[in-house]
Amino acid sequence: MASGEILIRGGQICDGTGRTLFPADVLVRGGAIEQVGPGLLAPAGARVLEAGGQIVAPGFIDLHSHADLLFPLPDRGAERLLAGRILQGITTEIVGNCGLGPAPASELSAPLITGILAWMTPAGGARSWTSLGAYLDAVEEAGPPLNVGALLPHGAVRLAAMGLRAGAPHAAEARQMVATVERGLEEGAFGLSTGLIYPPGMFSDTEELIALGRPVACSGRLMTSHVRGSSELLFESVEELLRIGREAGCQVHHSHSEAVGRAHWRKIETVLQREEAARHEGIGVSFDMFPYTVAATMMLAIYPPWALEGGVGALLARLRAHRERERIRLDIEELRPAWPPWSPGGWPHNLVSAVGWEGIAVSRVASAANRRCEGMTLAELGKVREASPFDAICDLMIEEDGEVGQWVFQISGTEQEEDGLLLLAADPAGAFCTDAIDTGRGLPHPAAYGAFPRVLARLVREKKVLKLEDAIRKMTGYPAELLGLSDRGRIAAGAQADIVVFDPEAIEDNATLSEPRLPARGISEVLINGIPVVTGSRYIGEPAGKVLRAG
Repeated sequence: MASGEILIRGGQICDGTGRTLFPADVLVRGGAIEQVGPGLLAPAGARVLEAGGQIVAPGFIDLHSHADLLFPLPDRGAERLLAGRILQGITTEIVGNCGLGPAPASELSAPLITGILAWMTPAGGARSWTSLGAYLDAVEEAGPPLNVGALLPHGAVRLAAMGLRAGAPHAAEARQMVATVERGLEEGAFGLSTGLIYPPGMFSDTEELIALGRPVACSGRLMTSHVRGSSELLFESVEELLRIGREAGCQVHHSHSEAVGRAHWRKIETVLQREEAARHEGIGVSFDMFPYTVAATMMLAIYPPWALEGGVGALLARLRAHRERERIRLDIEELRPAWPPWSPGGWPHNLVSAVGWEGIAVSRVASAANRRCEGMTLAELGKVREASPFDAICDLMIEEDGEVGQWVFQISGTEQEEDGLLLLAADPAGAFCTDAIDTGRGLPHPAAYGAFPRVLARLVREKKVLKLEDAIRKMTGYPAELLGLSDRGRIAAGAQADIVVFDPEAIEDNATLSEPRLPARGISEVLINGIPVVTGSRYIGEPAGKVLRAG
């Protein structure tokens, strides 16, 4: 469907700036908002959407997605897996997060990327590209169902230069990495992302990251970070992020800010205070968060860094070797993170020590034979397999060729104890995100279907942690500002017509861990670039998105 004239009539405008709601109509023409005001007349032939009793807001912007390998799927293969995002009001999302992504790849790194990204790869989607530009071209050719932009993944940059070798890069490798970052920024990356609990980011030291942050600073873009540790080393990890911002001169962004494990929830207040003090010091620092107390990631993340050197195949070989398996067991059970975590034998984030075997669950396996394991905690998996939790998960990893996903519980709280999560949600420097993907296999995180409606239902309507206008700003205008998207994230004349119409009393997330693919309710209309993609609360399957490039 081409973008035509549409009048959205009778709604309350929440314009994305934090401004108080006001009644107005919105006229859309040619993919952009042409007028906002009371009593607008519908041009001849225009479609009229009645929004009485509803909120008209900018389309939601997801700063932190892992749908990288969905967007290039051929034959509109991404639509089924991304429809749940559009039905929750997301019109733009950013991929390439946590230092993870399929580009840029070299002959050395392409097979390593396939193994590391297995947890976020849909059927038939295992691919890599030699440059970020080539990846974005592939997404454009496939026809994205919603707008998509990308960060340049530090992990891919490092893999292309030096594979999965621990330690600092040699001089030539360091120069190659800087050149790759500069090229990615020229090709339209919105910044550089790091994932410092994952291979290969966990092997990098602070000096390497500062050097790569300097071209980011010159471009005026973001350096985002899944920081080294969110439990024992949370304070040190945040200080490292702030040091990068200070010495590289770039805006830094704390990805899905969190405290993992009950013993560490109390640290959140101090982290927010420290980041606020850094802003007063002149460091640009922001963060995002997901509105859940459970996270999703790869099962590789439970293993110490030395065990991941060489890639997934090398890890599996170590798990098959008795002596090395015992060393891994001892590290998981006894080794506690210490700074600097990139030193030989170091470890930034021991998930098992933070939340225990009962605080981690299997979310996805590759084979039908082990499908019953999905949803089991590692403690439960051990009981079912009549083995220790450690041996049970190691055996499962071998059986699944490393392709196992996990849920981690006790993220900034629990369903019953949400104080840490609520502190993060209320902070004006934070945006909201999903940090999610549905590959069509296993149990996706419910955020892929309900994160943004959950904010509006639980944090605004029920908990009253945020005013509606402030929540919408943190989902629209604020992330657009961080990305430099001056023409999105607002309801204003001249802005691109990414628009969500919803009932503030009815909007709600339905997805749960046990039924994660239930769509949200309460959103009646979604426009992407002026094209209706949800009408009458039903996704109508229009590939209306655009590839967004910075610069």
